[in-house]
Amino acid sequence: MAHTLAPSLHTSTKYALIRAADLMWMVQRVASEIEERRMDVADLEIGMFVCRLDRPWEETSYPLQGVELLTEEDLGTIRELCEYVFIDARRQISMERPTALTRTRLDESRFDGSIKYENKAQVHEEAPRAREAFNNATAMVDRIFEDVTSGRELSVEHVENAVRPLVASVLRSADAFFWIEGLKGHDSYSYSHAIGCSALAAAFGRHMGFAEDTIISLAAGGLLMDIGKTKLPQSLLQGTGKLTPAKWTKLKSHVARGMKIVDESGITDQDVLDIVRTHHERMDGSGYPDGLAGDLIPITGRMLGIIDAYDAMISPRPYRAAISRHQALRQIYAGRDTLFQTELVEQFQVCLGVYPTGSLVELSTGEVAVVMAQNQVRRLRPKVVILTDAEKQPVNDFRQLDLMNQGDVVKPSPKDKKKVPSTVTRVIDIVRSLTSGDYGINAAELFLH
Repeated sequence: MAHTLAPSLHTSTKYALIRAADLMWMVQRVASEIEERRMDVADLEIGMFVCRLDRPWEETSYPLQGVELLTEEDLGTIRELCEYVFIDARRQISMERPTALTRTRLDESRFDGSIKYENKAQVHEEAPRAREAFNNATAMVDRIFEDVTSGRELSVEHVENAVRPLVASVLRSADAFFWIEGLKGHDSYSYSHAIGCSALAAAFGRHMGFAEDTIISLAAGGLLMDIGKTKLPQSLLQGTGKLTPAKWTKLKSHVARGMKIVDESGITDQDVLDIVRTHHERMDGSGYPDGLAGDLIPITGRMLGIIDAYDAMISPRPYRAAISRHQALRQIYAGRDTLFQTELVEQFQVCLGVYPTGSLVELSTGEVAVVMAQNQVRRLRPKVVILTDAEKQPVNDFRQLDLMNQGDVVKPSPKDKKKVPSTVTRVIDIVRSLTSGDYGINAAELFLH
């Protein structure tokens, strides 16, 4: 059965963002004449085309005179707005429209990296939209996991609804979503890992210069690559002891279980399927489930293998504490040529920076700060927000500091107080990365207090 995929934006705004190609498709008619038929909104069905309302179009939020009923959300919006409408009886919307997650992709040229993305918004400008995208992704992932855990079919619409706003935010700003994610977090590792990997995949695809539809596929793959774990017992996933061979075999079965869930959902996007199937394969053939090596692992699987390992290391688990983002990058780098492809590891490091956004760091002044945004020219000097004073005591006002563009300070001569104070440049550096909890500091708790 084919599935209709809808953008995650509410009906009131989603049509304003439809791309030109989609708009051309939307206005095509299956007949040259319109055959109007009045219908009560309660009798409307998905697949119908509404050509006239019981009120002027100008009184609604629809920018176009005519709307396709593609989802339950579309039906709900029309039913809240009108008592009756007119449909074009000659026009029945095809439910076979190719979309991001139901189109097979085999053209490898999409990985040539020909697009150069620039930030269209500063972190503080994008932060509200990034927060909305994060909250939306969290709600959608909750629904996705609940559906699959309860034995219901994975909703392709929910996946797209989770991914599209996230990708849009990452494309506008390389840092804002990770800034918000680092401050909010999620109680469940499974949920936070899915959202974290999805966002990292979007950022990595952006850095590599892939087209937006390919980035959406990467983000969807990151969201779903561990979906098979919903079919495993929590005692296995949350255990703290060493896994027996039997338990290890069962844990690895989440890949096959995930493939089954995705296949039954109707997703045919090859990138998503490759990610779910191969994100645990390793360059030296030591991975699972098929022991693939080198170029036999699709590039999407190689990319998400790096992302999966990185996000797992920076997340606390029942059997181990989290490590810092900086330390995780160093461990990923140590696995180049054996576990991970060297070129992709190097690009991933450039993508995130030496101290990735959201990192807790200690400055040469003794103050503790959190990385807010990267400086593309000087990766060792990001923009930070000061959280504590030199004695590691929380400050009342969070001060932003651009380590690449530091101001001058006036320093009087200690030997002769009559001399004119001299102006010197104070260079503040990051001396080391920290893990959340070091010095008793939790950035999220400070910001949310």
